[in-house]
Amino acid sequence: MLGLIIITAYFLGMIAIGVVSRRKVRGIDDFFVAGRRGSTLFITGSLLATIVGGSAAVGMAGLGFTQGLTGAWWLLVGSIGLVILGLFWAEKVRKFALYTLPELVEKQYDSRVALASSLLIIVAWIGIIAGQIIASGKILSVLGIGSPLLWMVLFTIVFIVYTVLGGQYAVIRTDVLQAVIIFAGIFGGLALLLSHLGGWSGLKAYLSPGQFAFPLSSQFGGYELAKYLLLIGLTYVVGPDMYSRLFCAKDTKTARVSVFWTALLIIPLAFGITLIGMGASALFPQILSEQALPMVLNEILPPFLGSIVLAALLCAVMSSVDTCLLSASTILTVDVIGRFKPSLSQQEILSLSRWGIVVLGLCSLVLALALKGIISALLFAYTIYTGGLILPVIAGFYKNRLRVTRLGALVAVIGGGSAALISKLFGIAYLDLGSLLICGLLLFLVSFVENKIKSRRRSKFIS
Repeated sequence: MLGLIIITAYFLGMIAIGVVSRRKVRGIDDFFVAGRRGSTLFITGSLLATIVGGSAAVGMAGLGFTQGLTGAWWLLVGSIGLVILGLFWAEKVRKFALYTLPELVEKQYDSRVALASSLLIIVAWIGIIAGQIIASGKILSVLGIGSPLLWMVLFTIVFIVYTVLGGQYAVIRTDVLQAVIIFAGIFGGLALLLSHLGGWSGLKAYLSPGQFAFPLSSQFGGYELAKYLLLIGLTYVVGPDMYSRLFCAKDTKTARVSVFWTALLIIPLAFGITLIGMGASALFPQILSEQALPMVLNEILPPFLGSIVLAALLCAVMSSVDTCLLSASTILTVDVIGRFKPSLSQQEILSLSRWGIVVLGLCSLVLALALKGIISALLFAYTIYTGGLILPVIAGFYKNRLRVTRLGALVAVIGGGSAALISKLFGIAYLDLGSLLICGLLLFLVSFVENKIKSRRRSKFIS
């Protein structure tokens, strides 16, 4: 009952913040990029809360449960990706002062490539939001009241209402507090779990040495690490949710510094969450892997502390899902609908964006009800996104030097994304990573052929 009271208070608090924030949203800059006034604290907290979503927490604990310490790579590859983003492109991204990633793609290439990118992102991000909804059902089911299905529906209603009301203005201002609660919840829970097991030596006594192998293990080899680095890590280098945060920063230095702070802070979280999963496998070896974190909350922690950690996890879910939902809705409104109706006023764009939040949220709920596993759902989405979009965007920063063309980028987005989708739908081994290779080959091969044709035409014209 205590857990239900705390969760209800949290939900009501989020909606109240949305109502208050709605009064301060005066235009599309406030709704989409929080007025571009974000400080290092706000941007770092928002990035952190977005990345360490409930799906990451529940899913990573499940990886720790099944494969041990190497499960931490799920977030560690993100830290590597953020370092690369900070070193090479964070300042460039902020200088564009845009609203969405497809707008950046249009500046790099043209409207056709931007439209293809928009559709690919929307499809992939619906899958990511669905993973968060699944996580919410697993987390809230520990209350012992109602079914996971009921909680998934209720949670979807709450985050849709919250995001519709406040937009980015509400999201970015609550993320710092949520990031603090996430840290406190994860490490408080880990400390109590290790105390229950008899400390680090007790945990090692319960588990086999293979569970502590790192960076590779018998269950997680070089291919799996390469897949994580490329399919997951690259989404931190080029990601609509990452870039939406950079667009909110007050200047380029803030964007860059915030990325580096986030990369540093997610490292201890990666190991903390994984160790919770390992501890759960020592105490509850008979449960399903993605029940690890909810089981620890329910069986190990005192009721009050368990409820606080539960709220922390819901903070993580809310931070991730509202960011992803707002990013997808902004792209749908600005880059898809706005492309066909360029005469829309700011008020019409805001109205359409809010309706887009509702529609995309409900689509994600339908997908979540059809899916089963969190990690599999996220990998599905990341693979499609990475296979089609990462390489064209990175190449676009050096378009003239690499001589990539608009047609090459368009074919690469469509071809790479389609190959990634086929690999997941039909379970074709190695095609998930192969989609990146296909995307790169199409990008440079089509660009090379097009450049050759243009060169010959110029030669004929001159002669």
